[in-house]
Amino acid sequence: MPGIVYLVGAGPGDPGLITVKGMRQVELADCIVYDRLTNRTLLEAARDDAELIDVGKIPGKSDNKQEDINELLVRLGKEGKRVVRLKGGDPFVFGRGGDEAEALRDAGVAFEVVPGITSAIAAPAYAGIPLTHRRFASHFTVVTGNEDPTKPDSAIDWSALAGQGGTLVVLMGRENLAGITETLVKNGRSPDTPVALVQWGTEPFQQTLTGTLADIADRAETADLKPPIVTIIGDVVNLREKLAWFDNRPLFGRRVLVTRTRTQASSLSKLLLGRGAMPVELPTIEIQKPEVTDSLDAPLKQLENFDWVVFTSVNAVDVVFERLDALGLDARAFSGCKVAVIGPATAEELKNRGIAPDLVPESFVSESLVEALKARSMQDSKVLLPRADIARDALSQGLRALGADVDEVTAYRTVTPADTAKRARDIVSKGVDVATFTSSSTVRNLSRAMNGELEMLSQATIACIGPITADAAREVGLAPDIVSSEHTIQGLVNALEAYFTHKGVSHE
Repeated sequence: MPGIVYLVGAGPGDPGLITVKGMRQVELADCIVYDRLTNRTLLEAARDDAELIDVGKIPGKSDNKQEDINELLVRLGKEGKRVVRLKGGDPFVFGRGGDEAEALRDAGVAFEVVPGITSAIAAPAYAGIPLTHRRFASHFTVVTGNEDPTKPDSAIDWSALAGQGGTLVVLMGRENLAGITETLVKNGRSPDTPVALVQWGTEPFQQTLTGTLADIADRAETADLKPPIVTIIGDVVNLREKLAWFDNRPLFGRRVLVTRTRTQASSLSKLLLGRGAMPVELPTIEIQKPEVTDSLDAPLKQLENFDWVVFTSVNAVDVVFERLDALGLDARAFSGCKVAVIGPATAEELKNRGIAPDLVPESFVSESLVEALKARSMQDSKVLLPRADIARDALSQGLRALGADVDEVTAYRTVTPADTAKRARDIVSKGVDVATFTSSSTVRNLSRAMNGELEMLSQATIACIGPITADAAREVGLAPDIVSSEHTIQGLVNALEAYFTHKGVSHE
């Protein structure tokens, strides 16, 4: 098969701003060649066997020249690979995408261009600055700030830019900022013209500095503002005070510790990113499936003998259906029994497997499920309970108190990942604003990994998904600040946002 290279715009930084088509190409690629400014989160969508090549060009270093990158793309394409060249922003807006496309065409390698959102429009938008506005600007111009405007042979007509009005957007202009502002003023632009510098636009650590042509260069030096920066010049900058929306949200810029398993962390991290937070993933639990499966397989082969099957987690659902598949069975095996679950996430996972739960309690804890089953005449009912090795006994004891015959089976074990201790100390030592816990296991495993020395979290806000997890936190010496009333990942994020919106108000 002939190779093909996709020049894909990754967008300005926020991973949610890549196009649907761009993400699809990332998912299908044999090889991904990416830049320094590419958000690494996008690479998580790559196939497990995809080759990932970092060709980031660090300012001031000669590594990975453009000619080398061109040659790499040509070679990979000629090897018959499906290649994604993942570029920050848009490939054809100051992205050297045109150079790469020319090299591919000259070499006879097929290519396609997948446009992306350029930082020229995204950074101002995330800073609350519209580039055009009916009262202030009917047009905008985008230029590169890479070249010194004071050079006599400058390719940019700065005098024309100074006199044309509208909004001027300068990319990659931090190094020459003083020269750019001086040149614009010398050529007639008012020194009082508003200016905004947006650093790391659309990222949770975005910073915006405002001033005027007369003082913005000095302000940038005082603030020690480094690239990447988008400069916006024009009256529209004054709208930021009214329209700022991204960097004034309650969770913006807060480092949030996520302690879920590696496979489950992404759902919480994505929600946090969507609220402007900076999730820091530290999986404190790892799911281990049993090497010997006889104790689980035996009841699964005889599900018709059970009145109820109770699932307490998504993990239990996954393991049970994996064993059903290995046994040549599927969802039809549940046709003769009822199914109960704790929590909407577990219910949703079951629905994805073709089973609508018969019972989901209003409150997502074991005690609520027992109370809900109380009205179902559980006397002499046979119940299968696939569970974690360290699950609480409240559910099984409550069911037995109702007269049920409970068959408890260990479906999986929860253990602490091998690298947790070192990573925990590294992450916590750098400081976290919030530590989130989504189960008792995440609390206890973090405490064990840090030998019970949790003082480094004393300044962090402690957020727990529910009262059982909060009790586990107290047992290891952590004082929960937030206990979400809705015991779901979405509920936990909502509680976090509410807490920081009205800090000091109890959410327990």
